[in-house]
Amino acid sequence: MIRAVLLDLDGTLLDTAPDLAAAANGMLADLGFPALPESTVRDFIGKGIDPLVRRCLGAAGAGQAAEVAARERFAAHYARCNGRASRLFPGVREGLERMRIAGLRLACVTNKAERFTLPLLKETGLAGLLDTTVTSDQVGARKPRPEPFEEACRRLGVAARDAVVIGDSENDALAGRAAGCRVYLVPYGYREGREVQSIESDGIVATLLHAAEALIESS
Repeated sequence: MIRAVLLDLDGTLLDTAPDLAAAANGMLADLGFPALPESTVRDFIGKGIDPLVRRCLGAAGAGQAAEVAARERFAAHYARCNGRASRLFPGVREGLERMRIAGLRLACVTNKAERFTLPLLKETGLAGLLDTTVTSDQVGARKPRPEPFEEACRRLGVAARDAVVIGDSENDALAGRAAGCRVYLVPYGYREGREVQSIESDGIVATLLHAAEALIESS
């Protein structure tokens, strides 16, 4: 029986690409490099801020010597714009509300750092719908390692076999599988150019509202 749903943040709950692209281009401008299209930055999202910064620098023609300064500049810009242009994907709020009414425990599990995640969830009105939030820096590991999902199960007091992971990327699928959870993917989000059908999962759900209806019907 499914007792908990473990949800990815960027690309599953929220379209955060506009804010991340704004922070990345602010960082590049500070360092004297040209801006990148939002569509380019969108393909770099999913593994955390350090890989995002590294890939943005590479795309802009900057060397790795600038990486330490770039991370600091990115963090400063992102702290200012975090949540300003981010939007919930369709069906997210309705899906979470249905899950809560059905008695499912809910966790957000993200590679984003706590200092950015908690304000973002509050700004977008999602914080009150979640039972807990697990960030990469809290656990000391990032998806595709299983520890973030294992920690979420521990906090919620559920076995991994009784939890479902819903994400948008291979990182989510690999981490969820390794933790012992079932994995469902949404067809939107950030997958570094990969088709969702090419990623092994237990199924594809059109929206979180569709996921809620399916989980409730099967329970």
